[in-house]
Amino acid sequence: MSAPNAAPAAGAPVLNVAGVSKHFVSGERRIDALRDVSLHALGGRVTGLIGPDAAGKTTLMRLIAGLLEPDSGAITVLGLDAAREPLAVQAELRYMPQRFGLYEDLSVQENLDLYADLQGVAPDDRPARYRELMHMTGLAPFTRRLAGRLSGGMKQKLGLACTLVRPPRLLLLDEPTVGVDPVSRRELWEIVYRLVREQGMSVLLSTAYLDEAERCDEVALLLDGELLGHGPPQAFTRDVRYRSYAVTAPGLKKRVIQQRLARAPGVIDAVVQSDAVRLVLDQDAAAVAERLLPGVDAVRLQPVEARFEDSFVALVRARRGEPAVAAGSDDGVEAAADGDRAVIEIHNLERRFGEFYAVRNLSFEVRRGEVFGLLGANGAGKSTTFRMLCGLLPPSGGEARVAGVDLRRARARARARIGYMAQKFSLYGNLSVLQNLRFFSRTYGLDRHRSQNRIAWALDRFDLHPVANANSETLSLGYKQRLALAAALMHEPDILFLDEPTSGVDPLARREFWQRINALAEHGVTVLVTTHFMEEAEYCDRLAIMAAGEILALGSPESIKARAAIGGVAASNVEEAFIRLIERRPAGAEAA
Repeated sequence: MSAPNAAPAAGAPVLNVAGVSKHFVSGERRIDALRDVSLHALGGRVTGLIGPDAAGKTTLMRLIAGLLEPDSGAITVLGLDAAREPLAVQAELRYMPQRFGLYEDLSVQENLDLYADLQGVAPDDRPARYRELMHMTGLAPFTRRLAGRLSGGMKQKLGLACTLVRPPRLLLLDEPTVGVDPVSRRELWEIVYRLVREQGMSVLLSTAYLDEAERCDEVALLLDGELLGHGPPQAFTRDVRYRSYAVTAPGLKKRVIQQRLARAPGVIDAVVQSDAVRLVLDQDAAAVAERLLPGVDAVRLQPVEARFEDSFVALVRARRGEPAVAAGSDDGVEAAADGDRAVIEIHNLERRFGEFYAVRNLSFEVRRGEVFGLLGANGAGKSTTFRMLCGLLPPSGGEARVAGVDLRRARARARARIGYMAQKFSLYGNLSVLQNLRFFSRTYGLDRHRSQNRIAWALDRFDLHPVANANSETLSLGYKQRLALAAALMHEPDILFLDEPTSGVDPLARREFWQRINALAEHGVTVLVTTHFMEEAEYCDRLAIMAAGEILALGSPESIKARAAIGGVAASNVEEAFIRLIERRPAGAEAA
């Protein structure tokens, strides 16, 4: 692949942001998206923009791309003023937003041709460029396929290929790996590394995955529109060295240990990680088992190396004054008292679309109070399975019983016992938070008194009072997630279906979400969840890894890691096990 013209020398500045501020007005609210932000990016390096939801990452990228003008300050891109010379800046860089504009009714090849036209690539230069891009992204066998029929990971790679039809000097990627599976995420990063290594391209990317921050040469940490820090990732971890531990306690579930630790004095963060709970303590807190987990025997605290995520959580919580556990996250929904019996039963479940099997020979059971995870590459059949179990899509074959109800005969009766949170925000954007809650209360048949009580509960427990009258489409992803979960719980369901519920939200919102889910499970609610965040899979009691519509592996996280062993040594975590098991599949087996 030919290198971009006049690529900046490695280490030379390609971007300088000096004292930039930007605000927006939504109704009567003023939103300060950025406040006096100054940072830089160097040539031939990967610079990460890291921050919680609504930190200002996307606004900053749009300013750098010349799509917005700052209220104050200046942005220089490759020696050009982004506000005064936006067209010249856009000719030198490429910007791939979170929702890249693929045309789903066009084929892969037709999308490439369209973006080559838009970017002014000469027809004679296209064939060689296309071959290189298709080889780099692995899309060469799929050039005739409609973009709408690609998996999520393949769509992201096609979006990147379209962005790169004309090689830029600076590449802006806004959360390019959100919503893609671990294998596709690794492949996207390999492409980014290759662009930097072989072409000297400079890359600025934002990400919701904090392990990806550690892959960057430098990171800029944003919070509420302000810059908290800027430098190599390892510079951030110095402040939390010797404060991180792996905690185990025989006989207690990991999520129970996590919940108790999150409420202990001096705890900044407690999150399930592999076979233990990762604990980060305040600077003055003592790592004493009796104080952290009183009354629990055989507690082990093993010091572990600090990571960027530890420092990120510590910095953000210190700035916001937030506790390690979310307010109200201990409040659950009381499920039906049906003991330990199976409440979801699936035997040889199938779903066909014409001659194509999206789901085939699926069999498993989920018991009351169990958190069961469905994992799989994009297009593996997870969402199709969910839609069948929620009564939204009829099975083509097999048996499925949910809450004792046969889905082939009484789907409506089953839906009354379940709550469903879709992969994408599916509430009514033109209704306020309060109006959405009232609507779902009526939809679930709650009488006036119970509806008022449940709405008051939702506003209080999900901290929705500050946005109660705001239109839901204007909410941040974190608030949208809270509202969607509250709506799914309005009728106090026995079973909760969560389809990639944390996709795109920041790490703190994910922690808050899982605290609530763990509390629900401890109250007896059965939870079936899909996720691409493999650390979240560690919260599950059992997992099913799907591929091409079938189950590839089924069991506890520990048994899944053991099954993916190499040389008798189990995989160190679920993500490693997932990648190994997917890669062991027979060659030519394409995901559904």
